[in-house]
Amino acid sequence: MSGNIPDSLSLLSVVIPARNESEILPCTVRKLTGVLSSAGVPHELVVVDDGSSDDSWNVLQTLVGEIDTLHPVRNLGLNGFGRAIVCGLDAVQGDSVVIFMADQSDSPEDVVSYWKKLNEGHDCVFGSRFISNSEVIDYPRFKLFINRLANFFIKVIFRIKLNDTTNAFKAYRKTVIDGCRPLISPHFNLTVELPLKAIVRGFTWTVVPISWRNRTSGTAKFKIKEMGSRYFFICAYIWLEKYFSRGDYRKR
Repeated sequence: MSGNIPDSLSLLSVVIPARNESEILPCTVRKLTGVLSSAGVPHELVVVDDGSSDDSWNVLQTLVGEIDTLHPVRNLGLNGFGRAIVCGLDAVQGDSVVIFMADQSDSPEDVVSYWKKLNEGHDCVFGSRFISNSEVIDYPRFKLFINRLANFFIKVIFRIKLNDTTNAFKAYRKTVIDGCRPLISPHFNLTVELPLKAIVRGFTWTVVPISWRNRTSGTAKFKIKEMGSRYFFICAYIWLEKYFSRGDYRKR
């Protein structure tokens, strides 16, 4: 897309939704801030405790004394993956945002790549686990089949080349987040709402290969049987905007 190159960025906010992740949070936070600090990326870690019933909040409070870039927040409203991310987005101080999973399935090194790409002038950077130079480790076969089917459906109906829309791990300039509001998905369908709105509303984007590793501890929160209709709803909602809104919501 043509236009002026956006200003360089000054602070990366990493939003990490967490529900009952007390065992893995210390390792996730320490590793992430270590990689970002070593790479010279100015950052804050906004970890959102989404109604945990374990010791997650106390763990975060302890880590604050150790890691000065950590800014935990508590989602005191209704819980849900999408609601937790929106809670985190409301709390960020940075001019760019990465959504990062608490279970260490995402790579901190890829966050550094995202930061560099955003500073090249892109509005959004979308990681794909299914392009050349990407890496996927221990993805359950049935979930992988459903993932590829869902992403093919999205790719066709929106006529886009992105083949990993459903992955939450993506990066945005803060102006994109503001330009995609209101965000209405309370659950994992936010992972589709945010990138599709950004694309439909005319923000620039690029795709980079990323790595993904299945969690080795704790319990996965994503439930396939609960998400089908929710994904369909948000896709239909944004599809209608794309073809019938007459550009009312596009980037100006």
